[in-house]
Amino acid sequence: MFVVANRVPVKNDWKEEFENRFRHRAGQIERQPGFVRMQVLRPVDVDSPYVVLTTWESETAFREWVGSDDFKAAHADPMPGEAFDGEGRLEQHEVIISAEA
Repeated sequence: MFVVANRVPVKNDWKEEFENRFRHRAGQIERQPGFVRMQVLRPVDVDSPYVVLTTWESETAFREWVGSDDFKAAHADPMPGEAFDGEGRLEQHEVIISAEA
């Protein structure tokens, strides 16, 4: 498994818009080969960013999605720069240990 964490520092006045964009998104990522899940994590304190986690069967599946027309369409209408409180950060990880109930 391959997990991508996109840390997005959203200003308070833009948080509702940020969340609504995910609630009303096209939903194409679910149809991508190798896609497992997406989670949007809302921070519980004012100093933390949102975290958008996507899980993929492999790094290759993630890279193929990034190069797809779906990725381009999903990112075609970004929020304005003024919505963010600094730079975001993209982190990529291989799952080496996993446990579930």
